Amino acid sequence: MPLRLKLTFVLLILVAVPLAPLSSGAAAPLPRKGKLPPDLSEILSRMDEAGKRLRTLSANLEYTKVTVLVNDKSTEQGHLFFRKGSKGKGEEIRIEMQQPESKVILFKKNKAEIYLPKINQIQEYNLEQKTGLVEEFLLLGFGAETGDLTKSYNVKYLKEEELGGDTTAVLELIPRKQSIAAQLTKIQMWVSEDSWMPAQQQFFEPGGDYMIARFTAIKVNLKFPPSTFDLPPSAGAKIVKMN
Repeated sequence: MPLRLKLTFVLLILVAVPLAPLSSGAAAPLPRKGKLPPDLSEILSRMDEAGKRLRTLSANLEYTKVTVLVNDKSTEQGHLFFRKGSKGKGEEIRIEMQQPESKVILFKKNKAEIYLPKINQIQEYNLEQKTGLVEEFLLLGFGAETGDLTKSYNVKYLKEEELGGDTTAVLELIPRKQSIAAQLTKIQMWVSEDSWMPAQQQFFEPGGDYMIARFTAIKVNLKFPPSTFDLPPSAGAKIVKMN
């Protein structure tokens, strides 16, 4: 697929990554406000502890994509559902976009499906040949060990910064592998010092364009109905295989 479409598709996978402060259904956070700023080893250790507690997540989401050359800025808004894999099952992700256009995106069993109700079409993507790339990005969250994160990225602690009333530790991630560097030159991650999960991420493309992901109304470790990770009924929908 074209580079821009491929990058957009990969970044959709990243929606599962950024997590705002926990609002319910999780173990007590590990607060440290008022102390000295954490160092990188402490941040990664606390992120590991928080990741081990994560099982499911739902959140409101907002993406802002900036194309620098033409000074264009676009925003998408919707909702995210995520369930961590267990007993040999992979992670499941459902994205419901409401603005500016309705669509449902489902990641499940090495396949991605995009349902476009306006034209009643389901686009299918086979991810079996992209498993490695998908896993590299999923290392940024979803309970993956940060030891694996540092294998894929050079991670640097930059500073503490207030973000939406939350104290965050700002990290910079530089890809080690060319397969990732060809898509992203770096990632900045704002890690909440309440939840020790990312509260915001900014993804920088080689050409200077970037995308910011923000999440609100976070709920974790709640039980979802079985139908959550299925596409909505779409009688007569045309199925188009994209690869």
